[in-house]
Formats: sequence, C-alpha cells, structure tokens
Amino acid sequence: MSFTPGQLLRTLDRFEQDAQTASRYVIALSGGLDSTVLAHALSATREQHGKTLLAVHIDHQLQQGSIRFSEHCVDLAGSLDLDLDCIAVDVDLDAGLGPEAAARAARYAALAERLDAGDWLLSAHHRDDQAETLLLNLLRGSGPLGIAGIPALRRFAAGWLARPLLSVSRQALEDYAREQGLSWIDDPSNDDASFDRNFLRGKILPELRARWPDVTARLAKSAALARDAAGLLEGLADHDLEPLTDERGRVDVDGLLRLSRSRQSNALRRAARNAGLPAPGTVHVDGIIDEVLGAREDASPCVRWPGAEARRFRGRLYLLQPLADLRVPEQPWHGEDALELGTGLGRLRLETGAGSGLDPALLTAGLRVSMRRGGEEIRVESQGPTKTVKNLLHERGVAPWLRKRLPLLWAGDRLVAVADLFLAADACVDDGVAVVWEDTPLDR
Repeated sequence: MSFTPGQLLRTLDRFEQDAQTASRYVIALSGGLDSTVLAHALSATREQHGKTLLAVHIDHQLQQGSIRFSEHCVDLAGSLDLDLDCIAVDVDLDAGLGPEAAARAARYAALAERLDAGDWLLSAHHRDDQAETLLLNLLRGSGPLGIAGIPALRRFAAGWLARPLLSVSRQALEDYAREQGLSWIDDPSNDDASFDRNFLRGKILPELRARWPDVTARLAKSAALARDAAGLLEGLADHDLEPLTDERGRVDVDGLLRLSRSRQSNALRRAARNAGLPAPGTVHVDGIIDEVLGAREDASPCVRWPGAEARRFRGRLYLLQPLADLRVPEQPWHGEDALELGTGLGRLRLETGAGSGLDPALLTAGLRVSMRRGGEEIRVESQGPTKTVKNLLHERGVAPWLRKRLPLLWAGDRLVAVADLFLAADACVDDGVAVVWEDTPLDR
C-alpha cells in the first residue's frame, strides 16, 4: 500500500472525531526518514488542512555527531518553509530507566513544554514501529495494554499526541521520500544490535517477513484487537476505582481488598496511569497487593518501580512520584527569594503583612532551614505545653514518609516554624510574616 498526503489528511480528520480540533500541528522532527516524510506531507497540504505548523527537533546530546541532525533539520525546515525549534536536552542516564527510556523521557518532557493549549504533537511512528513494540512487549510479558502497542491518539500535556502514520509501512514512506527527492539522515545507533528494538528490527523481523511477508500488518491487527480489549479493562478499572478514590487520588485499601486479585491488579495499573505515573509491572503489582495492601495497619510499607512508588497510610493507598531528600542550603535565609526544597517537595517563601506570623525582626538576623533529625520541640500555644514535633505531626496526620522531609525554620538554636504547619508562639507577632509552602506534597 502506497502513502499519499491525502491519506494522511484523512487520518487526521478521523482523529478529530475523538479529540478537539487542532489549533496547531507540532511536528516531532528527528531528521530521519519517517519524520521527514511527515513534515513534507504536512507542508505540501497547508491549504487543505489550514493549520499552523511548527517543527521541533530534540538533540539528546548522546552522540558526538548529533549536531549533524540539528543542521539537517534546519536545512529541511528551511526548504519546507517551516518554523523550527532545536532543543538540546540532558538525558539522565543514572535514573535506572535504561538509555532508550531515559532519552525518550527527556524528549517527551521537552516536547510537552513546547505545546500550547489545543496543539497536536504529531509523531511519525509507522506500522513497522508498531510491530516492533508489540514484539518487545510480548517478550517483556506485558498484558493487553502492552500488546496494544503504540496508541494512535492520546491526550498529552496541554494538547494531544497523534501518530497518523501507524497504518503505513516504512517501505511506503521510503517510496514516497524517493519519489519526492527527499533526503534524510539514518541514525547510526539504529545499527547497534545491543539495543533490543534494533535486534528485533535488524535480525528477527527480516526472518519473519521472509516467511510471512505481511507480518507487520498481522501484528498491527493484533495490536488493534488488544487495544479494544485494553479499553474494556480500563472501563472496568474505572468502575471499580470510582467509589474508592478520593479527590487527591488516594484509594481506599479495604475497598481494593474486596475485589478479586485480577481486578485489584487491573485497578492498580489504571490508578497509576490516572496519577500520571508509569504503570507498575507484574512483579510490582504483586508487591503492592501482598506487601502494601496486606500490611499491618501500623506498618509503613513501600513498593518502588522506576518513576513511582506505592505507600499506605491510615487505610489509604498512595501512588506517588519518588520524593527527593530535603535539600536546603546551610546558610542564613532572609526570605527575599523562594527556597527550593528538592524534587517533588515544592518551595518555601515568606509573605509579609499576613496578620499573625513570625516576628520580622527574626529575618534581619536570618533564619536557618534544616530537615528533621529527631527530638525537636516547639510550643505552638502561648499558654500550652511544649510538644515534640514528632507528636504534633502524628496528631496532624502527616504521612510518615513526609515527616522526615519537612523543612524546619530556626532562629539561632530556637525552632520557630515547622514548615507552614506550626509556628512557635513566642516567635509570632500580630503583623508578622507568614511561612508559605508552595506545591507542598502534604494533604491539605
């Protein structure tokens, strides 16, 4: 089956039946064959689709010659009269995700920041990519959602992520590119068979194609059927989770335990995705069910997987991004700038003229910020007793994993504030300074 720009436009029109009308097409432009064809076809049909076009090239800076890709994209965008953003990203190779997944995470994070409300990010994944993804996920032991492969359309950042070439073979894209006289760059890392996807692409799929010439079409059909099945399972999970989930996404443990184990697994994967987290694998789902849901009420269990963790507190399951340890400078803080506390922990700032608050005179000498070490005490009522911070946090219902990440404010050796939860009575005045914890991970 050949590829034509008209086919692309019909696919995009069909997508608009399931999503809002695109205000702009943002093209993920790598400089390879697939994205080059996508950019050319969209540029050639501007009058028909009527959308503003923006190409975005991400330089992962993982290859010495990566600048060649950027330069090629600049030339290509110029020849197609496309606006182009070239963005260099830092890939965290120590995040435990593997180089491919780490690069993908950095790429999509950068692309997400470039989307405005109503934009569609267009990616040039094709039918061969879908076949590779299905095989990879089968070999990883994935369930229906993994076997469903790459979704053609989904919400993403402020807009949508669309893959309008998933039904088109790579050969058809190459035929189009040669007919149009297009040039592209082949990524040399694609020849490295130490990467699983490259091994499937270069070694396994050619053997399968020799026996079954339409193997990628067959695999794409299986992926579509699996996606139908996955949609039904997601609907069941939503039905199970709706009465068990509060406004902050915490899930009632007793309610989960009343479900069958297979429905618990299904609900947990869906709850993680609803929270914007990577779905846990089978080993981690089993760990959540056995070690977290089944834990004693006074325990503090935790199951971690890349990019997420599951915890339990007071009958609720918490699905969270991993929190960093509190990171604050060992120096006086006068409150002139907000104080960043670390990944997932937000920031502290001081706000004047907020009624009762810290004595402004304390800021003149400077406050010191630290994390909890244990044994701290504070008197929060002028006529009340001095209490340990540990007991105050327990009474307040602060989750155990957050208690050691609370920022404490000191005036000399005197504890004057526990985050924005408690202020020392003898450090407060009527026209004082409020402590504000922005983007706090605490339940309010």
